[in-house]
Amino acid sequence: MFGGKIFDRGEDGDMDITRNSEMVSHVHRRKSAEYLERKIFPYAKESNFDFDRLMPIVRLLATNRQRSHSWAKMTDMEIIKSAGLYEENIETGVSGFNLAAVLLFGRDEVILSCTSNYVTDAICRRDNLDRYDDRLMVTTNLIDAYEQLNDFIAKHTLDRFHLIDGQSVSLRSIISRELVSNILVHRDYGSAYPAKIIIERDRIITENWALPKKPGKIDPNDFMPFPKNPILARFFINIGRADVLGSGVRNLYEYTKIYSGGEPELIEGDVFKTIVPLSKSNSFVSDKSSLSDKMSDNVSDKTSDNAYEQMILSYIETNGEINATTTATLIDRSPSTARRILSRLVDESVIIAVGANRNRKYKFSK
Repeated sequence: MFGGKIFDRGEDGDMDITRNSEMVSHVHRRKSAEYLERKIFPYAKESNFDFDRLMPIVRLLATNRQRSHSWAKMTDMEIIKSAGLYEENIETGVSGFNLAAVLLFGRDEVILSCTSNYVTDAICRRDNLDRYDDRLMVTTNLIDAYEQLNDFIAKHTLDRFHLIDGQSVSLRSIISRELVSNILVHRDYGSAYPAKIIIERDRIITENWALPKKPGKIDPNDFMPFPKNPILARFFINIGRADVLGSGVRNLYEYTKIYSGGEPELIEGDVFKTIVPLSKSNSFVSDKSSLSDKMSDNVSDKTSDNAYEQMILSYIETNGEINATTTATLIDRSPSTARRILSRLVDESVIIAVGANRNRKYKFSK
């Protein structure tokens, strides 16, 4: 503050934000030692939450991550308190569920009441560049939001598999998991700026309002991770939807290179921006586009038949059917190899063949 005015210092100089209450609030949160996720709602009741449906999911996810996880034998409220979602402010004497609890378990109308700005806008924009080809606006609890946003990315991008410790692993799932968990956990829920996931022809972009500590492009070899919402971060780690702080950046750099051959960009500012490049083989395009642009995929010679099968099944799940020519292009192998793998899936009754040889297509068996 200077001369009765409030300024925000940025790379371009000092900006007068005295009349911009949103920016003033943002500066206060950025400099404050308090976390908005810990705001207590003393009148929130258990009936405002969807514990009956979501808690069994949380226990299952936690025990899948760690078989002996303590949450397995806890009651709902014991989990809530151990996760820091129910607090008592010693200074004021106020106690109750906090904003983190509302975001994780609250019913949609309760979330809207407690943080009216919360929305994640997922957009696919390839053919209709002025508007969008597909859109999903997510305003539900973070547990369901995580699934919905990952499904949206899976719907509009192709998968690619890679051997890690002898197991075939979905690279798209790893990258999508990092993008979605970051945009849900490390954002400023007090801002009116909507978080976004934008899928374009050659890249995925995510944006969310943040509380930057060191603005600029993040160097994976030299960065200091800072928790924006530590309660939410710990909860996501407990249920296996995030790893320790900082690992997400390293995972994105490592697996994006394998997935598309490019490097991601992570840019920290008031708006935290992530850009993950897509190669043509990793991105669905218009039905009018050539099949070679749509399906070419260079898979390592070491990839197992099981990985090829997963690629084929993923394609059928998205498109309803596949033929031998498309399969050969998809897995980047000869037509005879494609037919051999398809025949094995038919023999195992996973899929069925429909039509004569030249026009034969393969679909899921009923």
